[in-house]
Amino acid sequence: MAMVERLIPDRAIRVLDHGFVRLDDAMASDLSVVNSARVSFGRRKEEMDESDEGLVRFLMRDRHGTPFEHNAFRFHIRAPIFVVREWMRHRVGSFNEFSMRYAKATDDFCVPEVEDVRPQVGKPGAYSFEPVEAELAEQTRDELQAVYEQAYETYERLVELGVARELARSVMPVGAYTEFYWTVNARALMNFVSLRANENAQREIRRYAEAVETFLAEKMPVTHAAFLAAGRVAP
Repeated sequence: MAMVERLIPDRAIRVLDHGFVRLDDAMASDLSVVNSARVSFGRRKEEMDESDEGLVRFLMRDRHGTPFEHNAFRFHIRAPIFVVREWMRHRVGSFNEFSMRYAKATDDFCVPEVEDVRPQVGKPGAYSFEPVEAELAEQTRDELQAVYEQAYETYERLVELGVARELARSVMPVGAYTEFYWTVNARALMNFVSLRANENAQREIRRYAEAVETFLAEKMPVTHAAFLAAGRVAP
């Protein structure tokens, strides 16, 4: 199977071997938080000042969350299916995903870097990861690649025989890449980041959470700073 190198869109953050996070559009600013809060007193600001920054910190610290909802981030993301299935458990947001019913399945699959191959030690929910021997890491990568190639060859053969894509896609492993758009407000975004950029989250989705956090910090720096000061707990 010949792997096709996918282009990474402009201003996207590359994640894993074939993935990315791109901010497609945003209606988001720290001032949106301030004005959403100050409307309670019939006030509106055109520019931020120090008192407004203090207000954002207060709202974050005391967990007055709704002022952080009057904004929107629209992300375009390419990630392995197993990452996306965890992502979509965060239900405060809108998703539209690439469909293998209507379009040909991708031949991009997630093969972890050597340093990302890890054995699990302990019980579910209370386990740790130990260093892995280089030989086992390479064997893991080789065996994953072999499964991916066989699965994709089977998929292509079934489609060529006339089997509907919506059925042929069932052979595709969860390591296959997919793409989706995700629209979310800052409050829900911070909740996602607080959980998925956490050291206890799966390493692969953590990399994506770190990428989306970069865009939060870029668009809403005061809010992001307050989020950090509050211990990375969403309001």
